[in-house]
Amino acid sequence: MRFIMEFAFNPALTLSGFGVGILVGLTGVGGGSLMTPLLVLAFGVKPITAVGTDLLYAAITKSGGSWVHHRHGNVDWRITARLAGGSLPAAGLTLMILAQFGTEQRSVSGLISSVLGVALLLTAASLIFRQRLLALARRRSASADFSQRHVAGLTLVVGAVIGVLVTITSVGAGALGVAALTFLYPNLATRQVVGSDIAHAVPLTFVAGLGHWWLGTVDVALLASLLLGSLPGIALGAHFVAKLPERALRGLLAAVLLLVGGKLILV
Repeated sequence: MRFIMEFAFNPALTLSGFGVGILVGLTGVGGGSLMTPLLVLAFGVKPITAVGTDLLYAAITKSGGSWVHHRHGNVDWRITARLAGGSLPAAGLTLMILAQFGTEQRSVSGLISSVLGVALLLTAASLIFRQRLLALARRRSASADFSQRHVAGLTLVVGAVIGVLVTITSVGAGALGVAALTFLYPNLATRQVVGSDIAHAVPLTFVAGLGHWWLGTVDVALLASLLLGSLPGIALGAHFVAKLPERALRGLLAAVLLLVGGKLILV
């Protein structure tokens, strides 16, 4: 395993981590969706380093949330296992491809930026059309036979797609995972959808993050600076989550993701 320390401690990074942490605590979305493009566009971090560092950052920050959801019975481990059955092999295969092509090539950075932009646009769309997706899922719940016959295989496929996206961009395990599970399991309580998605994100981001560490694309000093700000930010956001309108917050986050995703694609 190798690691890099290109960035010394930077108060601006810690402050940014604090801001993103508040959004994560308030909305449950925004970790990779905001942190990775923020590092690339505002701090000039190489895309591959931003992704690798953010993956370990996500594994650490989501671990606590996963334990809390498990304690409250919000995790359906059968669904989590299905997702992981697709995502972990896909993450391993994607890491092997990245190692084969090399992480220092300019074409790799360009590919990551473009895929990251697309992932952000998809995340924004899942936030904007969340209510319509819920309504569609409820209507589809009437066809229980289809669900029983195909849902397990579709969950594996969704897991594989998320595994690839997360390994390349660090985006996808949050809003996209919740959107997919909402559609596939319309009768599952929202708290269980969120809890199962977070529980799945922990091993996925941990495996992908360790793979990026092995590739030499994790900056330890950068990771420490982000964690120093984001951990108290998440706690503060979670404390005030019931006092602010969720719809307005999700709308603001979707607008930001549309702008950032468009910029990354056009760069």
